[in-house]
Amino acid sequence: MARPRKPLLSRERIVGAASALVDSEGLGAVSTRRLAAELGVSGPSLYNHFRNKDEILEAVADAVSAKVDLSMFEESDSRDWRTALHDWAVSYRAALTEHPNVVPVLARGPGRRPAALRVADAVFGAMVRAGWPPAQATRIGALMRYFVTGSALGSFARGFVDDEAAYDPCDYPHLGQAHLLAERQEEIDEGAFETGLRALLDGLAAQHETLVRAGGPGHPRADGP
Repeated sequence: MARPRKPLLSRERIVGAASALVDSEGLGAVSTRRLAAELGVSGPSLYNHFRNKDEILEAVADAVSAKVDLSMFEESDSRDWRTALHDWAVSYRAALTEHPNVVPVLARGPGRRPAALRVADAVFGAMVRAGWPPAQATRIGALMRYFVTGSALGSFARGFVDDEAAYDPCDYPHLGQAHLLAERQEEIDEGAFETGLRALLDGLAAQHETLVRAGGPGHPRADGP
């Protein structure tokens, strides 16, 4: 009876195994030797698909970027630029919070990663179509990345211990309830993200209104009196 054939090694299998390692043990757990053992192959066989560990981690990060919804930036979508940015930021953060250990790689920027570049292209294109000057559209993409990746790097609520004695009122008169924060992590962290996102978008909306009134780029008044 013939032995069952092992699944062929592929980029997808390598990225899947590396993603699982990053999720469970962090970026430091990934090595070509460890991945080869996980996949049941020889170490050198990985080099047929990736040149080194860094390339593997870049591919893991790009797989996360590929999960981000970009439908709101399609020209056929009816959402205005502000709603589109809001919905995209929520989807972006959701993808990152599912894989928090890879956020430091994503935070470095898109580099040459195809899915990450598609995200950057979609955001920039949508902002320019909405009337933002290209330079400001670039800044908007940057600040949104700062905000979303920063929010996904860790939990504010879990940064406080659940020991009431750690917050002596003589030293910290305003932290009497801090020991309760960790048990309300989702409510606090999600609420903080939404509060910050709406404040950010409010500020951009005020800038956009000023641009429109002045007849800025992309607005019908731009070439008018």
